[in-house]
Amino acid sequence: MYGKAAPARLVIADDHTLFREGIAEICAAEEDLDVVAQAVDGESAVHLTRRTEPDVVLLDVEMPGPGAERTLTRILALRAAPRVAVLTMHDDARMVSSLLALGAQAYISKSSTREELLAAVRAVRVAPDRVVLSVTKETLGRLEHPERGPLSARELEVLGLVATGLSNTEIAARLFISPGTVKRHLTNIYLKLDVRSRLNAINKAMELRLLPARTDAL
Repeated sequence: MYGKAAPARLVIADDHTLFREGIAEICAAEEDLDVVAQAVDGESAVHLTRRTEPDVVLLDVEMPGPGAERTLTRILALRAAPRVAVLTMHDDARMVSSLLALGAQAYISKSSTREELLAAVRAVRVAPDRVVLSVTKETLGRLEHPERGPLSARELEVLGLVATGLSNTEIAARLFISPGTVKRHLTNIYLKLDVRSRLNAINKAMELRLLPARTDAL
């Protein structure tokens, strides 16, 4: 069905073991796909991609490490840069736009079906000039008619980590910046959103659809 071409070599990067191994099993069962490595964080994703030189990397956006944008940028800067398909639980237009702008070639929601996942991986491999999206109609609509927001990409990244319950020190370690820089980002976020606390900033950002809605916000 797919000719005599060598199987596409895949690296799967996700810190959730059951999900990562499940994706690996799905892909490994296909004759035209070959899982050559599995990574558990951003650093190992970069290292294993450099070592194995895969055709495609399936990259989760919320792993421990330097953050999705930095990890993606480092992978695409490698000598034998692969194509990257992003995996995420968050069907968020701003995140889609940001990662696609950095060079990701697919954005796949973790709620996608097995068939959608496999189709996206194959499309990314054979059509490097195309972008593959597996998102809701609502998100697609926001991509086609984007709303300009007040926060920078880095401020949104910081606030997104605040919303997960991380402290300034933990956010700094995750993004490879100083706690003081995190504090300055938060100060700017408070000013731009006209709020005075982390909780208010999270709630305001969700109201403005700058962050996906959460049920576990601080």
